[in-house]
Formats: sequence, structure tokens, C-alpha cells
Amino acid sequence: MDHSGHGMMTDLPPFTLARGLAWSADPFFLVACLAGLALYGWGVVRLRRRGDAWSAWRTVAFAVGVLTVGLVMCTRLNDYGMVMFSVHMIQHMIISMLSPILVLLGAPVTLALRALPTAGRGRTGPRELLLALLHSRYMRIITHPAFTIPMFIASLYVLYFTPLFDFLMGSKTGHIAMMVHFFAVGMVFFWPIMGVDPGPHRPGYVMRMLELFAGMPFHAFFGIALMMASAPMVDTFTHPPASLGIDALSDQNAAGGIAWAFSEIPSVLVLIALLFQWYGSEQRQARRKDRAADRDGDKELEAYNAYLASLNARKG
Repeated sequence: MDHSGHGMMTDLPPFTLARGLAWSADPFFLVACLAGLALYGWGVVRLRRRGDAWSAWRTVAFAVGVLTVGLVMCTRLNDYGMVMFSVHMIQHMIISMLSPILVLLGAPVTLALRALPTAGRGRTGPRELLLALLHSRYMRIITHPAFTIPMFIASLYVLYFTPLFDFLMGSKTGHIAMMVHFFAVGMVFFWPIMGVDPGPHRPGYVMRMLELFAGMPFHAFFGIALMMASAPMVDTFTHPPASLGIDALSDQNAAGGIAWAFSEIPSVLVLIALLFQWYGSEQRQARRKDRAADRDGDKELEAYNAYLASLNARKG
């Protein structure tokens, strides 16, 4: 496999964390990350100038999510990930499972809907296009668990255990497309489960937990398959550069261990987010009921007491 299109990976020194975190920006992801941070910042500033509040925690979550993308795509982790299965798996796990969760907790769609101006009657602007997309049949399909769960699983098994992975890794464009795909699949998988933004598919909290647990075990099974393999399974990583001083099979086993262990991290993060959202929803519902009771003199309680009185009267 010739990796000359990615900046000559054949003479990389042995991997260390310090070498992996050295700056080595991919132009596509550098521009994408900067654009994402700039647009989000513009939205927050626009709301603040208007006198509207926006959660600092959401801003932090979004920023950290974008920075995790930059961490794996704009450092030498991206260079080592071209020739080391273990480092590539770190990239894959972060960009498909950690980055999307943090970005979704930042509620970028909600921010956009609040910050973008309305185009006016009979006109179509960015806000109207975004609303149309959110309510489109396309969005209903790609956020439905019948689509998201199989796609989440296929991104592992179909990609790595067929020649498709080697084909994509053979060019810079293919590699970028694969990483964008990982991020997009993570977004559409986690959005209906724990995303703050409005979406066409929003089941109850118990169903969301079931959706989460329906997809996560397959990551663990994938990691176990790599760890138990007796021979390299992906051609791209079969002959690592001699300068790395690694064995292909041992590196594959390490990649499997990373995939297996990392699947627990997003599960815990999403469960915590879900529990907080569930608690918040119950609190809001309780407050609504209290306000309704204040307005109507708590007629619901009076009706219930009358019902109990009627039962007692029948017994008497």
C-alpha cells in the first residue's frame, strides 16, 4: 500500500503520545473545525446581543466536541493512523462516538434556529431551509432506529472486513470521506437518543436506552474479533513501515482492545445525559402541573377528592 499521497508515512519514528500529538493539520478538517467554532460563536454572540441567554455548558460541550475532531485529524495521530491500526482505531472511536455526543450536547441546531433571522413572508432563507430539512422525509428516515442501528453496525463490519476500507485508505479523498462518514454516522445514531436539538424521531426515554444498548454491544464484538484473530485482517495495516518497530498482528490486537474498551465510554456519557434530560423533563412537567393548578384552583385535586367521597358514600 502506497501512502505517498498522505505525506510519506514510510519513515515515521516509533509511536509515542508526544509524537502523535504533534501538529500536522489536515486542511479539510482544519477549515471545517474552525468554521464550526466560528459559526457557533456567531450564534452565541447574536443571542447575547439580543438579550437572550445561552447555556455556557452547551458552548463548552460543542467546543470540546469540535476540538476532539481536530485532535485526531489535525495532529500526527492522523499520520500514524494511516499505517498503524491501533492509532487509526483511536481516531475512529473518538470521531464516531465521543465527538458527536459532545457536539450534540451543544445543541447547534437549536442555536441556529434561535440565531438565524426569519426571511419574511413568502421568502426562503437559511432558517426556513433548516426547518424544512428537519421536517423532511429524508430526516425521518436517517434518524429512525431501523436505519441508524444497522448503519452504526455496518460502519464497522462492512467497512473493515471487506476491500472497501483498503480502497478508501488508498487516497486522501477516500480517507477524508471515511472520517466524515464516521462522524456523520455517530451524529445520526446519537441524535435521536440523547440529542438536545429537535428532531423528527424522538421516542420515550426507555426506548432511547434500548436503542443505545442495541448498537453498543456490536462495538465490543468487533473489538473481540480483532483481538482473537490469528492473522492480520486488514490489508492496509498488514505491512507497517519498519521504522515503527511494530508487529502487524500485535498492533491489530491492540486496535481490537481499543474498540472493545472504548465502547463503554460513550455508553456511560449518554446514560448520564439521558438521566439528566429525563429528570429535567419530569421537573418541567411537574412545574406545568403546578402552574395549571394555581390557575384553575387545583380542580384536578378537587375532582379526585370528590371521587373518593363518592366511593365512601357508596360504602356507607
